[in-house]
Amino acid sequence: MTSAQVEQDHGGKEAVQDGEGYQRGLGARQIQMIAIGGAIGTGLFLGAGKGISKAGPSLILAYAVAGFVIFLIMRALGELLMYRPVSGSFSEYAREFIGPFAGFVTGWTYWLFWVVTGITEVTAAAAYMTYWFSIPQWVSALVFTVVLYGANLISVKLFGELEFWFSMVKVTAIIGMILICAGILTIGFSDAGDTATVAHLWNQGGFFPHGVGSTLMTLQMVMFAFLAVELVGVTAGESKDPRKVLPRAINTVPWRIAVFYIGALIMILSVVPWTSFHAGASPFVVAFQKMGLPAGAGIVNFVVLTAALSSCNSGMYSTGRMLRDLALNSQGPQFFTRLTRSGTPLIGTTFSAALMLVGVWINYQWPGKAFDYVVSFATISGMWAWIVILVCQIRYRARSDRGELPKSEFRAPGAPFASWFALAFIGMVIVLMGIDKDARVSLYCAPLWGLVLAVAYLVLKRRNPEAAAFRRR
Repeated sequence: MTSAQVEQDHGGKEAVQDGEGYQRGLGARQIQMIAIGGAIGTGLFLGAGKGISKAGPSLILAYAVAGFVIFLIMRALGELLMYRPVSGSFSEYAREFIGPFAGFVTGWTYWLFWVVTGITEVTAAAAYMTYWFSIPQWVSALVFTVVLYGANLISVKLFGELEFWFSMVKVTAIIGMILICAGILTIGFSDAGDTATVAHLWNQGGFFPHGVGSTLMTLQMVMFAFLAVELVGVTAGESKDPRKVLPRAINTVPWRIAVFYIGALIMILSVVPWTSFHAGASPFVVAFQKMGLPAGAGIVNFVVLTAALSSCNSGMYSTGRMLRDLALNSQGPQFFTRLTRSGTPLIGTTFSAALMLVGVWINYQWPGKAFDYVVSFATISGMWAWIVILVCQIRYRARSDRGELPKSEFRAPGAPFASWFALAFIGMVIVLMGIDKDARVSLYCAPLWGLVLAVAYLVLKRRNPEAAAFRRR
């Protein structure tokens, strides 16, 4: 089966569903905020402290370069989405332009990426709650998972509304920080008013205080901070007007990165010298403390709580869709195709949510290296989705230029050379991961997962040859 599917309604009768059977319940306002929220997460609010300590002010340049590459990836995705907007997105394009095995690997890998991410984020959210309340973490984790699960089952519109407000909190926090820092730099109020200066960007050992090599080594952390920006592609099948809304959302990537990453870091590092930051501490918390605003710690804790819940909410949404896409293409159990009356993938979402709860329990019982290895897989699996997007866009562009396929209404600029450049950049980041002993573990997990998928695909191919059939459109 492909996009036009025959579904079973709750009365057991067959009903033809338009498109993929989903309801187009995501409006422009929600898609825009999902796109914005996907680029802002705990990687900025918590992880940037480690990057600043390693690279100093040059981390700003790392975010700018990586942000440019992310824009190229998103434009490549946009070209594919305007050619054929489908909820399966990456795995569907991989199946069409690379082959059935690539679609199988991409679908299951992206599903696992969000399951693992959901586990870590809901665990983190439970930990953040202890800042205000003395309650067991497992209780908070259970409540958050059940609430988000219920919201995702009710309707896609409710998912979009939750994501809108989660993203609004993150956006408001960053804009507030930028405005406060701008006030300190111009008016000079707060404890940091007497020392705040843009010269902090080059006076404390220069713009590259630890050398260009150290800046290059932060690229892996920077790219990881952008993971999930591609989630907007999964919403294509449920957007009210994908051909109008999705290009707008994708074209906002440059200014989102310019404001929320580059702008925020320039302001923070101008008010507080980079030497004040260290790994394990949020640069936002440190900045608030240096400004003499102790309430900032509580504010940032609330923001990172919403960032974690936002990520878990996205995981609930995307995992059900990926499992259903795999099932519709005979690459997963057929019961994952079942939709509720509101058009949400009931069994796929339930299965993923159950695994997230099991993962939370495992993390609580055995918070050792074995779990860390599993979690580290999220980084390399996220980049796999980007690689697939770029390869598919290159192949699609070649076929459309030959007249074999209709040309997209939203063509990626500079393609295919821009896509090849982005692929080379990702390749460089993977090499840097191999050099860095802390990040190297991510690469150990990939071959093991690849072996599991290869064996599973061989079994699937033997039982159901249709699942391995190459279907070129």
